[in-house]
Amino acid sequence: MREPTVVAADAADAADYFQTYSVVGLLAVVGVLFVAVAFGAGRLLRPVVPTPEKLLTYECGVDPVGEGWAHTQVRYYVYAFLYVIFAVDSIFLFPWATVFAAPGYGATTLVEMFVFLGFLAVGLLYAYKKGVLAWT
Repeated sequence: MREPTVVAADAADAADYFQTYSVVGLLAVVGVLFVAVAFGAGRLLRPVVPTPEKLLTYECGVDPVGEGWAHTQVRYYVYAFLYVIFAVDSIFLFPWATVFAAPGYGATTLVEMFVFLGFLAVGLLYAYKKGVLAWT
């Protein structure tokens, strides 16, 4: 059987644990309320004057005439994907730099980063060999 002081200490630890999460939950609720109030205020304060021109579908400054199907160059999407890949991967450099600065992790994290950059280089080389990066 457990001692009463140990049980009280466990209850105090549990209370501290859930209090930490209650702060996170409260912050999430405040954030959702802030967004809801902002959208509600925008809806109440904006002028509503529907005209045929405002109700017309608008796409990049081109009036929607003709058929709905159009040829789109795939290379633009490939450039967008490459950008997203390298932008997201560059985000991993910041936590790595933090861990690299910690004592005792220098060599290990340096090797891990070179492996990571190697994967990126292989992907970039593959895209180059496939001719994706050649602007025509």
